[in-house]
Amino acid sequence: MNRPTIADLAKAAGVSVSTVNRLLHGTGTLRPQTADLILSAAQQIGFRSSGPLHERRRDNLPHRHLSFLMQQSHRPLCRIWAEALLGACARRTDAVIEPDMLFQDDPSPEAVAANQLKMGGSADAIAVISADHPLVGQAIDELRVKGVPVIAYVTDLSAASRAGFVGTDNWKAGRTAAWFISQTSGRPGKVFPLIGSNRYQFQDISDASFRSYMREHAPEFHVSETLLTHEAPKNAYAIVRRLIAEEPELRGIFVNGGGISGVLRAMRELAAEQQCKIRVVCRDIGPETRKGLSEGSITASLCHPVDRMPEELIDVMLRMIERTDTRLIEQRIVPFEILTPESIWT
Repeated sequence: MNRPTIADLAKAAGVSVSTVNRLLHGTGTLRPQTADLILSAAQQIGFRSSGPLHERRRDNLPHRHLSFLMQQSHRPLCRIWAEALLGACARRTDAVIEPDMLFQDDPSPEAVAANQLKMGGSADAIAVISADHPLVGQAIDELRVKGVPVIAYVTDLSAASRAGFVGTDNWKAGRTAAWFISQTSGRPGKVFPLIGSNRYQFQDISDASFRSYMREHAPEFHVSETLLTHEAPKNAYAIVRRLIAEEPELRGIFVNGGGISGVLRAMRELAAEQQCKIRVVCRDIGPETRKGLSEGSITASLCHPVDRMPEELIDVMLRMIERTDTRLIEQRIVPFEILTPESIWT
């Protein structure tokens, strides 16, 4: 039996011989869908150059340099997010992505803005997790003028020049946290929201909606002023230790940001009968949170899904690279996950 020819492959794929030659010899570009069609047909008919065709298909894809400006490298959650993004880049089939991952250990707006501008020298698009600040917005404005779209990730930014936002519905997250605490507490008492910084929009919005639910549906609970952890576990530990010592009516803690490991450390120092009187809801999904859920120290975690969020972000980044002439802002809201001691996978 004769080996399939290029003409046979073109017929099987429903394209012209010249189109197959363009892919095989790398003499032009093809749409990814057309290249996939040819590859599928080559496999079906046993075309002998299917190996080189796969290489040509990859060469035919657009090559993109995507930069990701993450938060502190010492936070396990940030490491999990970064690994998920790198995995999503590697799985992409419609582009060859060269990822650049930078952890922002200095969270000051000056440092964030400087790193954004530095990344903009080589990146086709940038994703950033940052507190909202005018200096960060100015850097985004400069990058937009240069044709480099910036997408806010996890927490939105007020910069009008941002190209998009990928995150969860933080209003619903705050109200859901309030529902868990009010519905699972055995009796009314005091509830204390903790946030890392007032400049993280996703934390501030969740804090406001948490209070909204409590005012509307659980007025018998007293919600205190929001306490700042500055994203530091040691600060969270000191705050919770003080609350345990000074607030006998403590019924709930909403950890709306970093510091969950410090909260858990303080909770583990309590006797079991004391722990069960305090409901802890957080927005983390790192190893400490999983352990806390397994132990029953955490009532629920309302976390960002580490599978779908990166896929949505990269999709937006690639789309906005092709749409640099538009002033539209693309927004992707991904449902947050709800984990409880009974649903957590260890």
